[in-house]
Amino acid sequence: MKFKAEILTNIAVDKTMKRLSHEIIESCEDLSNTVLIGIKSRGIPLAQTLSQNINKFANISIPVGKLDITLYRDDLSTVADAAIVNSSEINFPITGKDVILVDDVIYTGRTIRAAIEAIFALGRPNRIMLAVLVDRGHRELPIRGDFVGKNVPTSHHELIAVNIEEIDGKTNVELWEK
Repeated sequence: MKFKAEILTNIAVDKTMKRLSHEIIESCEDLSNTVLIGIKSRGIPLAQTLSQNINKFANISIPVGKLDITLYRDDLSTVADAAIVNSSEINFPITGKDVILVDDVIYTGRTIRAAIEAIFALGRPNRIMLAVLVDRGHRELPIRGDFVGKNVPTSHHELIAVNIEEIDGKTNVELWEK
């Protein structure tokens, strides 16, 4: 793979996350009925950042859950010969809640479809919304982000890499050529 460009710097990611937090505050009528669920792996620290920002800006604590969608993927047979069972950590009820799924990049929409299936296996939320740091296009399913940090049109030969300090040792968004 070949590095092409830095799409968002650390500072730009921080500003984008703050803007997304404000958009969530403005869009959700009852933040006390809202939960954030990060999709493993980079969606989790992004959801935690959104929760911290919302707490700072609106003085309300939004619970954060961790969702593993491995068993709900429609491409499981191409990912591994056997299912890899990882655990989700959602220590609050989701029935009747406004659930905001959080992920780093939306591409085909298949990850989000799997996440929605996983959520419905846990309960029946009032509604499900989606917050993503980057939308790179090329949807295969009719799924869109409700809160989008940045739209980055890409080719199928390009890759968006979201780096998060806790996982990658740096925070930024990069464009790579496959």
